[in-house]
Amino acid sequence: MAYLSRLLVFLGLITPFVVGQALPLKTSSRWILDNNNQRVKLRCVNWAGHMETNVVEGLHRQSVDYIVDWIKQQGFNCVRLTYSIDHALDPGRKVSESFTNSAAAAGVPLDSMVNLYNQVVEKNPWIASATTRDVFGVVVDKLWAQGIMTILDNHVSKASWCCDLTDGNGWWDAAFGYNQWNSRYFNTNNWLAGLQAMASWAQSHPGVVAMSLRNEIRAFLLQDLNGRKDWYNYIKQAGDLVHQTHPGVLIVIGGAQSSTDLTHIRKKMLDTSGWQDKHVWEMHAYSFTVNFPDPFSNCDIVKAQYGLYSGFVLEQGKAYTAPLILSEFGVGMSGGPNNGLVDKDSRYLTCLVDYMQNNDAEWAVWAIQGSYYIRQGNVNVDEGWGLMDYEWKGWRNQQFPGMLGNMWKATQGP
Repeated sequence: MAYLSRLLVFLGLITPFVVGQALPLKTSSRWILDNNNQRVKLRCVNWAGHMETNVVEGLHRQSVDYIVDWIKQQGFNCVRLTYSIDHALDPGRKVSESFTNSAAAAGVPLDSMVNLYNQVVEKNPWIASATTRDVFGVVVDKLWAQGIMTILDNHVSKASWCCDLTDGNGWWDAAFGYNQWNSRYFNTNNWLAGLQAMASWAQSHPGVVAMSLRNEIRAFLLQDLNGRKDWYNYIKQAGDLVHQTHPGVLIVIGGAQSSTDLTHIRKKMLDTSGWQDKHVWEMHAYSFTVNFPDPFSNCDIVKAQYGLYSGFVLEQGKAYTAPLILSEFGVGMSGGPNNGLVDKDSRYLTCLVDYMQNNDAEWAVWAIQGSYYIRQGNVNVDEGWGLMDYEWKGWRNQQFPGMLGNMWKATQGP
């Protein structure tokens, strides 16, 4: 198969790095490879499932089949699927009960959640008897049936919107400098148990090719004043545990300061020997990201900051060299003069795309959801940053995919 794929590429009959893909995936230097040693470039979209209902968003508007088909038609080959530790440790919860319970958890009227649940069942009748884990399973399996891979991302511990420094989901509760504002829900033992549970479950769902250990780790007040000791400790524990449970998945790891800062690994590399050839770094970048300011409207300065804090891991031949996925980026999709984008977002996206094209790294745009069942105490909330419109019918901004330029293509390889 590998020989045939290379021959077809040479003859120009197929696109490089696409066909011949076989699982499990692995890493070599800064590249992700399939089991035939062909490069796999991840072109992903985020799909939220970490909120109070513990069900992927949008099923009150469209069927799973409709959304999966749309993802496929746009050219994505991967979904970063978010979940909570609440869900990981409670897989048998009926969807009906989860929607009911979410009303009290989010402080919204019960009848509004009952109505939303009824809409979900109308679009997806099988959910009437399903658990929340059943929904995750159907989503992952239907994605894989279309050739779309899944990265399971542990977004939060307590199912809720993310992120700020007082939401209780930011830093390990067992780490130095505990404070309730940032860590009251981040139970370290539950986090490890939840990762293990999801890794075990993923073994029977081959579309899951990677697991991200935690979204946007962030310290507050006295936390992380011990030389990143806690980051090294708990990330290694989690990576070892996930790999021991499911050796086939890639292990995706973000740095400190909300997945923006990996500078500490220049001097002291994380011990990844427990998941050798399975290691991937991740970074997040938005127009408002503190570590990537743009006070002078100078793209060269911003790109230098991307490289300084995270992008340096793509430099080959270093102890820290590994693939890097930009696992969150995005913009408001309408209301501005630049094909819908406001000036700040347009300048940011143009610069980020240039950086990504030059480095040909993996990526996952935030986000597919055109709306949320619940967000921050409100029901049926429009997502202005969503790729899909409020009704989940199609693109919110038809111009956006073209703005990503050659990020869609694999232009480099081992």
